[in-house]
Amino acid sequence: MKEFKGRVVAPGTVTAPALVSHGGLNTLASFQKALQFGDKKATCGDQNNPDLYGKEMVGKALCLPQTIGSTTGGMVLYCACAMQRQPACLLFSKPIDSLAAAGSILASVWCPEARMPVVDNLGEEFLNYVKDGMVITVKEDGTVCVA
Repeated sequence: MKEFKGRVVAPGTVTAPALVSHGGLNTLASFQKALQFGDKKATCGDQNNPDLYGKEMVGKALCLPQTIGSTTGGMVLYCACAMQRQPACLLFSKPIDSLAAAGSILASVWCPEARMPVVDNLGEEFLNYVKDGMVITVKEDGTVCVA
């Protein structure tokens, strides 16, 4: 097991299998099927992300460098939580952008039943180490354990 320490953006604890993207997450393209067409597994619809395309995101520890895309990103994350179609957590190797941070924080306040802990600044070593299916545990203090 290896531990990484990051900054807590949205609090919470969770254990979930990893789903890793080495490219940015386009939130709108990735969650569109879940939010607009009722896909309860939140199958990633972003054809420009070969790491995630076609994979189920609900209940996964989504490990990524950053989010990309339009200004709807924060609202998409909030809506995914409100509709119970969110990943188990979001783990960023880089600093989170303001839109994703806003959506994550609003979701943690307005949808406390839909926990989605968010930690950023985990570093490139984190993203290079973690692989799909590894078990991730997020602690309240921003410690991320990868087994």
